[in-house]
Amino acid sequence: MGNGASSSNGGCCGGGAVSSGHGDPQGHLVESSLTNSTPDLHTSTNHGKLPDIAELTRPDASAAMDFCSSPRSSVSSGARGDTDDSDNYTLASAATTMSSSINLDKFSIIDSTLREGEQFATAYFDTAQKLEIARALDEFGVDYIELTSPAASPQSRADCEAICKMGLKAKILCHIRCNMDDARIAVQTGVDGVNVCIGTSSKLMEHSHGKDMAFIKAKAQEVIEYVKSKDIEIRFSGEDSFRSEFSDILQLYSLVDRLGVDRVGIADTVGGATPLEVFDKVEALRKVVSCDIETHFHNDTGCANANAFVALEAGATHIDTTVLGIGERNGITSLGGLMACLMSTDRRFILNKYNLEKLGCLEQLVAKIVSVEIPFNNFVLQKLD
Repeated sequence: MGNGASSSNGGCCGGGAVSSGHGDPQGHLVESSLTNSTPDLHTSTNHGKLPDIAELTRPDASAAMDFCSSPRSSVSSGARGDTDDSDNYTLASAATTMSSSINLDKFSIIDSTLREGEQFATAYFDTAQKLEIARALDEFGVDYIELTSPAASPQSRADCEAICKMGLKAKILCHIRCNMDDARIAVQTGVDGVNVCIGTSSKLMEHSHGKDMAFIKAKAQEVIEYVKSKDIEIRFSGEDSFRSEFSDILQLYSLVDRLGVDRVGIADTVGGATPLEVFDKVEALRKVVSCDIETHFHNDTGCANANAFVALEAGATHIDTTVLGIGERNGITSLGGLMACLMSTDRRFILNKYNLEKLGCLEQLVAKIVSVEIPFNNFVLQKLD
C-alpha cells in the first residue's frame, strides 16, 4: 500500500459534490436513485425463535408478512405479464412504508475511529493526529466520538483529557471495562460519558474474566451507580453479545435499564451475525428495555453496513462507525457506507444533520495517517442539490 490516500476525488473538500468514493472515471459524482430504493430485508417468514423467550421475539408482524407475501406474488405475476395497476400501487406503497420505518429523530452516530480504529493493523495515532481526526469528525457532525480507555496507558489518559478540552460539539465518550478502577479514571478525564463493556458469551466468561452472570450483574450495578452519581452518560454492553445466551442478555439488560443506563449495547464482536438475526434480536431487545440501543457490527462476513441498517429498522438508536470502516481485523460499519444507506431513507434529514461535503476530506485524512488507499469501490453519495 502506498503511504497516503488516493486523491482522485478531485481535491480535498473542493466543490459542492459529495462522494465517499471516486465517482465516475472523470471525477464526477455518480447520480444514483437511492431515494427510491428499498432493500428487501424481510424475504423470509421463518426468522426462528430465540431460546426461552418466544413470547418476546416476534411482535404482531402481520404488516411485515403482508409486505413479504403480497408484493412478492405481484412481482411474480408481473413476470408473467398479468399484473394490474393495483398490484403495482400495493408494491410501491409497501416499499414506501418500509423505507420510512427508521426513526431518525433518535438516531445518533458514535464514531469509534479513535478507539476501534486504533486496533487497525497500521493505525498508530499520535496525539496531534488524534486531535486532527477528532476535529474533522466534529466538523462532519458525528454525535459522539469514542476514545480508547484512559486506563489503557498514561498516554491514552493524556490524549483523552486533551480531546475533552477541545470544546467540540460532539460528546466525548471513552470505552472502559466494567470495573471501578476504570470508571474512576474515566470520570476524572472530563468525558461526557462512558461505554462500559464486559464479556457475556460463554467463551469470554470462561477465558476472558472467568466470572459468571451473577458476578456480571453485581459488578454492573456497582459501576452504573457510581457513574450515574457523577452525572455523565453511561452505556452498558455485553462483549460478544450476539454469541451470548440471548435470554441472559435480555435479563441482564432489563436489569441495567432499571438501574438507569442511557443505552444498552449489542455487539457482533466476531462479525458473524446476519441481517435477519440482527433484526430479530434488536427487535426482541427493544421490547424489554426503554433506554436507547447502541449497536456495534464487525465486518468479517461483509454484513456490517447491512446489519447497522436493519438494526435501525428494528429499533436501535445509536450506530458505532469508523472512518473507512477501519478496526480490528477487517473493521466495522463504515461511516461513509452508513451515510449511503441512510440517504435512501431520509435524504433531507441526513443532509441537514451531517456535513457530507466534509466526508471526502475526513476519509483522505484517515487513509493517509494509516497508510492505505481509499478503495476503488468506496461508497458514492448523491449530489447536494
